[in-house]
Amino acid sequence: MLYLYFVLLTGSAFLLVAGIVEQRRHYASLHTIPSRVLVNGIRGKSSITRLCAGALRGGDLITVAKTTGTAARFIHPDATEEPVYRKFGIANVVEQIGIVRRAATYRPDALVIECMAVMPALQEVNQSKLIRSTIGVLCNVREDHLAEMGPTLDDVARSLCRSMPEDGICVTAEKERFHILQEEADARNCRLVYADPETVSDEELRGFSWFTFKENVAIALVVADLLGVEREVALQGMYDAPPDPGVLSVERYVAPDGNRLAFANVFAANDPESTLMNINQLLDLGAIRRPLNVVINCRPDRVERNGQMGEIIPDLEPDNVFVIGHPAKSAIDAIPAEWQDRAVDLGGEKRAAEEFMPAMLGRMSDGASLVAIGNIHGQGEELLEYLAELPADESEADEEAPAPVAANPAQASRLDPFASYHPAYEERYQASQTQEIPVVRIPVQPTDSSRQQPGHHEQYTGHEPYAQRESHAQRESHAQQEPYAQRESHAQQEPYAQRERHAQQEPYAQRERHAQQEPYAQREPYAQQEPYAQREPHAQQERPAEREPYAQQGQDRDQTQDQRFEFFAGAPRKQPYEPAPHIWPPHDEPHDDARSSR
Repeated sequence: MLYLYFVLLTGSAFLLVAGIVEQRRHYASLHTIPSRVLVNGIRGKSSITRLCAGALRGGDLITVAKTTGTAARFIHPDATEEPVYRKFGIANVVEQIGIVRRAATYRPDALVIECMAVMPALQEVNQSKLIRSTIGVLCNVREDHLAEMGPTLDDVARSLCRSMPEDGICVTAEKERFHILQEEADARNCRLVYADPETVSDEELRGFSWFTFKENVAIALVVADLLGVEREVALQGMYDAPPDPGVLSVERYVAPDGNRLAFANVFAANDPESTLMNINQLLDLGAIRRPLNVVINCRPDRVERNGQMGEIIPDLEPDNVFVIGHPAKSAIDAIPAEWQDRAVDLGGEKRAAEEFMPAMLGRMSDGASLVAIGNIHGQGEELLEYLAELPADESEADEEAPAPVAANPAQASRLDPFASYHPAYEERYQASQTQEIPVVRIPVQPTDSSRQQPGHHEQYTGHEPYAQRESHAQRESHAQQEPYAQRESHAQQEPYAQRERHAQQEPYAQRERHAQQEPYAQREPYAQQEPYAQREPHAQQERPAEREPYAQQGQDRDQTQDQRFEFFAGAPRKQPYEPAPHIWPPHDEPHDDARSSR
C-alpha cells in the first residue's frame, strides 16, 4: 500500500511540474507577440478575422491568423493557409496553446485569432489564460447558443463580454445593447470603441470580390487604425485577403434539363436574423432574383433551429420550400399553415443527393434562384457536392455587377428580420435610438483602492446561466414557496414514514409490532424474532421461545426444518433450551452428541 501511495504522489508531483512548465512556455510565447486580437461574437467572426489580418498585412505588419468557423484554418503571414489538424476531429480550446506556440515562431507583430469557446466560463479562460488579448472584438449579439449563454439576448451580451481584455481595448459594432457592453467594459477597465458601419461607403464596399457587410469592414478598419495602419492601405489589404470557405456566395449553374439556376449558399448564417439579413442583401444586390426557392437542411441534433428556419418562410415568400435532412417534420411543422402547401418533403436520414436533387431541380423554372439555409452538415454537404459537378452558367458573366447595399435603400426591404419579434422589442429599440453612443469612450479610473477586481465572482452574479440563477424578487418570494420537502406547511405533511397518522399505516415491515423491534443489526438473536411472513399477528401470539442460532442447534438441518414446519402448521413445539453463548453471526461447527441429547 505504501508503494501505491508513493507512485500516486510521484505522479501528481510530475503532472504539477509539467503543468507549470507548460504554462510558463505558453506565456513566453505570448510575450513575443506584441499585439493579440481576439474576435468574438455570434455571426461573422471568421470573416472579421480574415479582414483584420488582411488589413494588418496591408500595413506591412507580420500577421498570423487562425479561424474556427466552417473550416478551421491557420493563416500564415504570406496569406497562405492550411487546415488545423484536430485529433479525432474534435474541437477543443486547448488547441489554442499550439496555435500560439506555432505563431510565435514567426516573430509576428500581431496575432488575430477567433474565439472558439461557447460556454461563458470557457470564454473567460480563453481570454485570461490562453490568448490574453490586447484588443478584443465583439462583433454582434444575436439569437444563438441560448442554451449555453441565454436565455435572453441581454444574457448573451454579458456572456460574450467575458472575452473582453482587462485594461485593454474592445471594438464592437453592436448598437442595440451597447449600454450593456459599456457596463461590462467599465467593470474590466476596458476601453470600448464603437465601429460605425456608416463610415464605410458603397464605393469602398464595391471593391470586394465576395459578399461582406459594412459592420465587418468597419470593425477591421478600427482595429487597423488602433495598430497604426492607414485606411487606404488597410482597405487594399482586405481586398486581397482570401475569403472564408463559409462566406456568403452565389454560384450559377445549368441544370441537366437546361434550366439556368442561381444558387446562394447561406448555410453559414444558421440563425433566423442573420439568414434574413443575408438574403435581404442578395436581393438588394440583384445577385438572386425571383422566382425564389428555399431548401432547408435539417439535423437531428438541431431540432429547434430546424423549426426556426421553418418559421421565417413567410418572410421569404418562396415558390417552393424543399426540406432535406432528418427530421424533416421538425421544419415542416413550423411552417405556417398557409405556406405548408409549398413545402416538399425530400428528407431522409440516409437519402443521397442523386435521389432528391432531380426532384428538386424538376420543380424549378428557368432562371430561378435557390437559397440553402439551415445546417450545412449531412445532406447539405451532399447538395453542395452535387451542384459543384453541374456545368457553370456563363450567360450572365459579362453583365455589370450591381451596386452594394446602400446604408438607406430607396425602397424598404420586403423582408423584415424582426417581424416575428414582440412589440416590446421594437419599443425598446426605438428608445435606444435616442441615446447618443460615443465613438470612443474611456472610462474614469476609480480612486477607491478597494474596488472589486474584474473577474470576481460577484461581478457575474447578474448574468449567470439561466438554470443557476433567480432574480432577487423571485428569491424573496421563494422563501415562502420552498421546495415541497421544505415548506412550512409540510410540517404536517411529513414523508410517508414520519406522519403521525401513519403510525397505523407504516410500511409493511414497520407496522405496530415493528415499533418494538430495533434495527436489524441491533435486534435480539435471530432465534427470538421469526421472519415477518412466518408469524401470526403479534397481538394473538406469544413471542416465540428463544432458540439457539441455527448453526449451534444440536440437530441437523433437516430436523430443524421439520420442526419449523410443525410450528408453522400449528403443531406443539418442544420445550426450548437455553442458548449457548456465542458471538453473532455464528459459524458452522460440527454436531455435538451431548448437545443433541439435550
